Amino acid sequence: MSTQQPESRASGVAVYVLLFVLGVLQGMIGSFQYSQSPVPLIAIILDVVIFATCVAGGWAMRSFTGGLVPAVGWILASFVLSMGTAEGTVIITATTAGEWYLYGGALAAAAGAGASFIYWARSVGGRPR
Repeated sequence: MSTQQPESRASGVAVYVLLFVLGVLQGMIGSFQYSQSPVPLIAIILDVVIFATCVAGGWAMRSFTGGLVPAVGWILASFVLSMGTAEGTVIITATTAGEWYLYGGALAAAAGAGASFIYWARSVGGRPR
């Protein structure tokens, strides 16, 4: 049986929703800005930002889910925007910057979620809250 108050549970859910939205926003903004000059430095910086967001989310929420939620939001937004349309229009192109952004960002999001898992496992001793 959980000892959390309903208000505490609602605020926790709200923070997870905000972390998801933050990941989606980073994915949407990054999908349009990854090819700015200097190329591919901006794409790499955007990868570092999603990594930092995942680590910070896991640290702030003291849970693996806190790092996973922004990663899922980023991956959903970025990969949906990378799919071409029937007319052949694509947002994330198969250029060096596009590949750094898409694949590097996916790796950074996974690494950030993994880092939050390691932080959670060490701080709680692997016990669920």
